Amino acid sequence: MNKEQLVELVTEEVLRQLQKTAEMPDVANTGKIPLGISNRHIHISADDLNTLFGQGQQLTVMRDLSQPGQFVSEQTVTLVGPKGVIEKVRVLGPVRNRTQVEISVSDCFKLGIQAPIRDSGDLAGSAPVTLVGPVGSVTLPEGCIIAARHIHMHPRDAERFGVRDGDRVNVKSSGPRGIVFTEVLVRVHENYRLEMHLDIDEANAASLTNGDRLEII
Repeated sequence: MNKEQLVELVTEEVLRQLQKTAEMPDVANTGKIPLGISNRHIHISADDLNTLFGQGQQLTVMRDLSQPGQFVSEQTVTLVGPKGVIEKVRVLGPVRNRTQVEISVSDCFKLGIQAPIRDSGDLAGSAPVTLVGPVGSVTLPEGCIIAARHIHMHPRDAERFGVRDGDRVNVKSSGPRGIVFTEVLVRVHENYRLEMHLDIDEANAASLTNGDRLEII
């Protein structure tokens, strides 16, 4: 092996290690999990996107989210329930197979609906709600939920924490309003970046902000 080949080999190894560290910064350094707080939002199907925003319309990226490939779009809709409305609810991308509306308990009071606490995608028997866009409206017979607390993990994160996809764990926050969150779903995928998700009601109750660190116990 000549000098140039050696330099190339060392460079490739350094880049590989840097990439690995970037994918798992909190596990490698602190063993704690960064928090992402979710406000009300919508995941939309292609058919409902056409109905609400016009035939052939595409979601326009406003900014990327922490999970690779996920983004906040420029598009917003109005949620309509029996007792009230919530305007400017952001649509997240990319487009999904089925429309899913995620709100908080506080939002349920304002809309006058009873959305169940569910894992993402578990929509059978969930709450109905109407979506109003700039060119049309859609009434979902089911599809509105309060998202259950969960953690996104890369497989290497899961290995370090000793958990598997589908496990439920307890997670502790610190500070003057420290609390233990129980029954936190672990979701493991090659495309996930380490992050725990709470809705805004849960985060406010524990005085948490985006980027705070939590600990599996």
